[in-house]
Amino acid sequence: MVMGDLVREVDVAVVGGGPGGYSAAFRCAELGLETVVVDLDKRLGGACLFEGCIPSKALLHVAAVLGEAERAREFGVDFGEPRISLDPLRKWKSERVIGKLARGLAGVARGKNVEVIGGRAAFEDARSLRITGDEPQKIRFKHAILATGSAPAGLPGLEIQSERVMDSTAALEVPDVPGSLLVIGGGYIGLELGQVYAALGSQVTVVEMLEGLLTGVDRDLVQHLARRCERMFKAIRLGTRVSALRDTGGGIEARLGDGGPETFDRVLVAVGRRPQTRELGLETTRARVTERGFVEVDARGRTADPHVWAVGDITGEPMLAHRAMRQGKVVAEAIAGRPAAFDNVVVPAVVFTDPEVAWCGLTETEAAREGRAVKIAKFQWAASGRAATLGRSDGLTKLVVDPETGRVLGVGIVGPGAGELIAEGALAVETALLAEDLALTIHAHPTLSETLMEAAETLLR
Repeated sequence: MVMGDLVREVDVAVVGGGPGGYSAAFRCAELGLETVVVDLDKRLGGACLFEGCIPSKALLHVAAVLGEAERAREFGVDFGEPRISLDPLRKWKSERVIGKLARGLAGVARGKNVEVIGGRAAFEDARSLRITGDEPQKIRFKHAILATGSAPAGLPGLEIQSERVMDSTAALEVPDVPGSLLVIGGGYIGLELGQVYAALGSQVTVVEMLEGLLTGVDRDLVQHLARRCERMFKAIRLGTRVSALRDTGGGIEARLGDGGPETFDRVLVAVGRRPQTRELGLETTRARVTERGFVEVDARGRTADPHVWAVGDITGEPMLAHRAMRQGKVVAEAIAGRPAAFDNVVVPAVVFTDPEVAWCGLTETEAAREGRAVKIAKFQWAASGRAATLGRSDGLTKLVVDPETGRVLGVGIVGPGAGELIAEGALAVETALLAEDLALTIHAHPTLSETLMEAAETLLR
């Protein structure tokens, strides 16, 4: 230790201020534990608030408004051609959305006496952290919670230094509306941001090396989204690799598959995310890290080192903020000596495209792979009164049910508002409801939530 260093002793030191980190810190404080959060940017919210979930959903809302204005012409309402001003758009996103939520989190931290320290943290040993940066110091702790999250993954072998090549963080800044945009990756990030830029006016080409969009997601759900994307995007190229990228000065020249070079104004690389576990000094602890960089934890979130815990993206898939938040609360309870475990049956997932895709629990594909017998119930939104009033019959609600007991094992929904509707599905699976329970529960009419009841009713006939 350097002479003059500030040494702080606390019960809990949380490394990372994202959803998992601040949820853990807030709960620790509520349980009477002196808690500090160390965050490189001295802020709470993490990538989710500043570079991911929140700004992307704000921009997707803008895209949805533009889409609704276009669809309104079908029933006789014409607003004219939209005029998009990027400066007010960026200001609204940054100040009215992100800024407001960030100030709210900072206020909660003050109210709970959780101090946020700015700097980069690394373990000196299993009981202390060295903080470098604007507030250098040493923190001795009884427990440390790692919540350093993830960062956009790059394209191995295709690294290129160009402002025209963006990751998701750069794309969310909306530097401009390129005339042509190549999106590399047909997962949820590529499709969400692809739809944002398409709505703003870009000619979007999506290239995916695998044979389908949203690989791993139920094909019954994806087909509705794929049809919409085919209308929104200039092209979707499946089973295609990007073999080369080159900045020509006037654009990015890309070689797609066996074809010749094509030039795009900008390129978005959206091939997934990687855990941020490097340079944390974990080798000075007993915590174990996998070859892919994930920290191994037990059901309570504890690593192989009894003083070190971990939550969120660095603990593996699924990399979702709500999973991290639940893990953070579990770890806090466990540290406080309460009985707690991350034993949830389902973690719902949502792709916030148009239409939205949401699912939880067992899928039909997984059941087939496992050789598990299931019953499938489907309700097409073309038969939904509420969907008809919205002019949106492009939806489907699907149940995966145990044939012996009638228990709901999984739910999948595609359509406007699927991200909200999946909560009922998650509750059904988590609490072991029967399809009959859904069918006999009165749902308000006309609503999209009725589609869960209607799907369940098909199994009782």
